[in-house]
Amino acid sequence: MKHSYQKELSYFRLKLESHIREHHPDRLEETEFIKERADMGLITYCNAVIQGLTHQDAENMASEVLYQGLHFSKYDTLVSVLENEFGKELPTPLPKRLAHILLANKAVQATFAKFGLTDEFSASEQYDRLYTELTGTIVLLIESNRLPIVK
Repeated sequence: MKHSYQKELSYFRLKLESHIREHHPDRLEETEFIKERADMGLITYCNAVIQGLTHQDAENMASEVLYQGLHFSKYDTLVSVLENEFGKELPTPLPKRLAHILLANKAVQATFAKFGLTDEFSASEQYDRLYTELTGTIVLLIESNRLPIVK
C-alpha cells in the first residue's frame, strides 16, 4: 500500500511542480507549499474515488485543489506584456528570460501589489489596467537604466 501512496503522491507533486515551473517559476523553491498542496491533491483524489466518483472526476477535483490560487500568473502577465509591447525589440526567448528578472524588481512588484490578484483576475476589468501599468513601469525601467530598447 505504501508504494501506491508514494506513486500517487509523486504524480500530484510532479503535476504541481510542472505547473509552477511553467507559470510561477519564482515559487519553485517553495518546497513546503508544494509538498502540502500535493498532499491535499492526493487526499482529494482518494476521497473522491472512495465516494464513488470516476477517476476523471477525482482527477478534476484534485486539480482544483492543486491549482487553487495559481491560475493567475504574474510571470505569464509579464511575458505577455513583453511579447506584445516589446516583441520587435525582444525576440524569443528574451521575453521569458526578462520576465524572470522583472519578477524580482521592486517597481514591478509594487505595480502588482496595487491589485487584488485572484484566480479570476485575468478575466476582470482590472486586468487591462494592470497590463497598462506594467507596460509603463517597464518603459520607465528601460529609460532609467538607459537600455537600448526604444518604445
